[in-house]
Amino acid sequence: QVRLVESGGGSVQAGGSLRLSCAATRITDRSGHCMGWFRQASGKEREGVAAFDSDGSTSYADAVKGRFTISKDDDKNVLYLQMNSLKPEDTAMYYCAAGLGGGGYCREMLGDLFGYWGQGTQVTVSS
Repeated sequence: QVRLVESGGGSVQAGGSLRLSCAATRITDRSGHCMGWFRQASGKEREGVAAFDSDGSTSYADAVKGRFTISKDDDKNVLYLQMNSLKPEDTAMYYCAAGLGGGGYCREMLGDLFGYWGQGTQVTVSS
């Protein structure tokens, strides 16, 4: 059973930074997985934030390009999301997700095709 555990959320003022972490267990071949970050604000639909495809390429939502960076440490089995220049509209529950293989669904961050999800970590940005 794949398990994903997020951490690093919190409250920060606009313009501040946070780094989210996602510890992944039982993913024995991360090179064959898509790993991504999603978020869901209160009253809104879930949206893809950033993804790391199995071929090493990355994708970002337009709203976070230039501010957020996705990275991973394969030795530690951890996925990261560095969030800089945070805005109040970034306030949401952030989820780590993983899916088999990669390609189109990963680049387009189609959440329904990710098979594994963490429990989420809350990010609150005040103005």
